[in-house]
Amino acid sequence: MTPAATGPRELAHPARDEIRLEGVLHALSDPMRLRVVRELAAAGSEVSCSHVELPVAKSTSTHHFRVLRESGVIRQTYCGTAKLNGLRRDDLDALFPGLLDAVLSAAARQADGP
Repeated sequence: MTPAATGPRELAHPARDEIRLEGVLHALSDPMRLRVVRELAAAGSEVSCSHVELPVAKSTSTHHFRVLRESGVIRQTYCGTAKLNGLRRDDLDALFPGLLDAVLSAAARQADGP
């Protein structure tokens, strides 16, 4: 189920109680989406889509951000013409304590190599 947006410049996001573990795990299972999540976590605040550089076409990047938003991993808001992105850490930590930290830690270890 994709929740309806509340206004013409607002994007649809699942409510906290609509976020499902399988959707979050699916969103985090893709290397590009995991890269987005790692960069948002490192930024510690909302950043524009262009702040996160992905080695994919713009349309593919847009798809990855949409999957993350629709699964409840990130929140996207418009600020003028820019779309800002931030992790929904509070929601994810409340629903799945320790999951985001464990995934980010494992991804950092994997990126550092053996």
